[in-house]
Amino acid sequence: MKRIAVYCGAASGNEKIYQDATLELADWLVSNNLELIYGGGRVGLMGMLATEVRSEGGYVHGIITQELFDRGTAFEDCELQIVSDMSVRKKRMLDLSDGCIALPGGPGTLEEIIEAFSWARLGDNENPSAFFNVNGYYDPLKNMFDQMTNKGFLSSEDREKLLFSDSLDQIHSFMESYVPPKIRTYTK
Repeated sequence: MKRIAVYCGAASGNEKIYQDATLELADWLVSNNLELIYGGGRVGLMGMLATEVRSEGGYVHGIITQELFDRGTAFEDCELQIVSDMSVRKKRMLDLSDGCIALPGGPGTLEEIIEAFSWARLGDNENPSAFFNVNGYYDPLKNMFDQMTNKGFLSSEDREKLLFSDSLDQIHSFMESYVPPKIRTYTK
């Protein structure tokens, strides 16, 4: 494992614990010699994460859409790649990374990490996906995934392929030992 895609928001949240967790994640990436692959923004938790990784001597690869670049939101102290749209950005981030972590964030953060997990179940993504569940932020979503399993919409084997944890050490262990889900087969 060499590169981690981190999904996080262009907002900072209204509690200091989210910013502190972002700095913790940045320092963890650098101390584990893991490169940051992220959405290329300079604002919110995205900007905080990239700034901290760079200030600690880590590698940052940003992938931003042309539209967001034109709005002046790019973090330029990194290897920055400008792409046509969000679909290309998401695919490129997955292709470049070896694992995916979601910090607390909004709808975009949620959509990106859920897509990464969904694609793993289809066989289109071999990366492990984990939610950095700071202060229980993702507990309602964790409960939803448990509900999917309880109601027969998600196998228990596949449910085990998605981690919710407030421990970066646990996330690292999960990613190091991860085996992608078996591709589902269907009978006629």
